[in-house]
Amino acid sequence: MQPSPPPEHRRVIRFVTFLALSLLAFSCWALVNSRINNAILIADANKTQLLAGDDDDRHNNGGNHTASIPVAVPSNSDLMVDTVRMGDPVVRETPLAGAGGGEESEGSCDAESALLRVYLYDLPPEFHFGMLGWDGKEGNAAWPDVRDAGAVPHYPGGLNLQHSVAYWLTLDILSSTLPHSPDGGGGMSRPCVAVRVTNASLADVFFVPFFASLSYNRHSKLRGRERVSRNRVLQAELVKYLMRQEEWRRWGGKDHLVVPHHPNSMMQARKKLSAAMYVLSDFGRYPPDVANLKKDVIAPYMHVVRSLGDDESPAFEQRPVLAYFQGAIHRKDGGKVRQKLYQLLKDEKDVHFTYGSVRQNGIRRATKGMASSKFCLNIAGDTPSSNRLFDAIVSHCVPVIISDEIELPFEDVLDYSEFCVFVRASDAVRKGSLLRVLRGVTRDQWTSMWRRLKEVAHHFEYQYPSKPDDAVQMIWGAVARKMHSLKLQLHKSGRYQRTHSDS
Repeated sequence: MQPSPPPEHRRVIRFVTFLALSLLAFSCWALVNSRINNAILIADANKTQLLAGDDDDRHNNGGNHTASIPVAVPSNSDLMVDTVRMGDPVVRETPLAGAGGGEESEGSCDAESALLRVYLYDLPPEFHFGMLGWDGKEGNAAWPDVRDAGAVPHYPGGLNLQHSVAYWLTLDILSSTLPHSPDGGGGMSRPCVAVRVTNASLADVFFVPFFASLSYNRHSKLRGRERVSRNRVLQAELVKYLMRQEEWRRWGGKDHLVVPHHPNSMMQARKKLSAAMYVLSDFGRYPPDVANLKKDVIAPYMHVVRSLGDDESPAFEQRPVLAYFQGAIHRKDGGKVRQKLYQLLKDEKDVHFTYGSVRQNGIRRATKGMASSKFCLNIAGDTPSSNRLFDAIVSHCVPVIISDEIELPFEDVLDYSEFCVFVRASDAVRKGSLLRVLRGVTRDQWTSMWRRLKEVAHHFEYQYPSKPDDAVQMIWGAVARKMHSLKLQLHKSGRYQRTHSDS
């Protein structure tokens, strides 16, 4: 029999055993308490209700929009003060502006079921709906009442609509915690891809609701005694505001979402905010250190021709025009290919290649022309992309993309070669080359692409309320996919930060 350890050894063993059991018990208690607190935070957030609340000048509003697209309304310039005054709010948990009392219904989105949890900065109206004539004075509301889709502030029409992405995203995230019904009966019918959270610690991404494209369109020119344009003032104030925020400083803005969709928007602020994820039309006017496909999202323009229903889409024999192009012909940079193609194609009997603009019913002529054509030419202009591609898609006119530097929306989940024809610019401008390609497409091949166009067209529709897999939900999905790789980078870079700060 082995001898018993000396008394001093037994005391050490008992002490070590007691210490180990105590640490184990404390760890279990801390884990359970943490999960209970998180559950309470999520439940509180879910119970609060949200405030119910182309490069070518060839399109106008023309009355050819679907019913869900608002008509143009003038903004109220009197509501815009001379200097934007922004406080220094801290990102914190705040109750959502009320859309009526009571708890959310079972059909509401919540932070657990959504792909993306979005914190929405409560910027002053001057940065968003104030440009549309809404001032928030009635009821001292932070946001418009979005419960009635027909009563929300309308976005102006014409060329403005092409870059209205920030507007649709903001409306959608404002409505994300309203009661909704998946079957569309009663309440708000909305997919549950992205949901608004009011606790910053629960957010995957921080959305900056600045209507940058509209600010460029409306406020770039000096007015009256202004020495600095309204657009520049807004950008400067936005940069100062974000730089003060704790959540921006934590990761340098990498988990923030900004929407300068117009190629000329946010010219002064884009470099300073370049760490953020941008939602863009293309990278044509951005250096790669400011915007690139690794961190940013390409979103479709909003089409301005009328969408064709499946049952009214002309088939192969009902489209007598082989190839269609209407728009500005003389462009800069990569757009010079348009001039060369015009000289090659202008006398072809089954090709429509003419100058077009918003004037003289341009949008109606484009709607009719695309619907009667087999192929629609999408040629690089001042920038690689244009609204014309998305007008062609909703017209079920097979797009012919002649733009070597173009980036396409959602290309990680959509194979554009199934419904588009790609031709390199150098090949397209060789005499007879483009026509050989198009006339070489058989009826069956064209019909296959036409059918696929009808299947994917809904991915390029902006509307409110949003519908499953439309442009709004596709953008949120693209942001969520970007966040996976971003979170990996952020978590790896922060491995030792907490340890060093606690030591």
